[in-house]
Amino acid sequence: MTKADIVERIHQKIGLSKKESAEMVEMVFGIMKNTLESGEKIKIAGFGNFVVKQKADRRGRNPQTGDAITISARRILTFKPSQVLKSGINDEE
Repeated sequence: MTKADIVERIHQKIGLSKKESAEMVEMVFGIMKNTLESGEKIKIAGFGNFVVKQKADRRGRNPQTGDAITISARRILTFKPSQVLKSGINDEE
């Protein structure tokens, strides 16, 4: 599913114009992006949690040459689905 598909479904189900639907989707994703960039968690009940985690430097290996390298520290985004979402995906009641 793409962002355009989400906009289309909002347009069909709520009746907003496609332009209004697109603005709403962009606004929600913008808020989520800004929240995650600032290091805050996003918890959506019945859906899951988005969390930014810090990874430290670590030793790695170049698979082509076998040389040891240092993989630099970075922040990563993780998503943990809620039990409700997991149950829905697995058709459990």
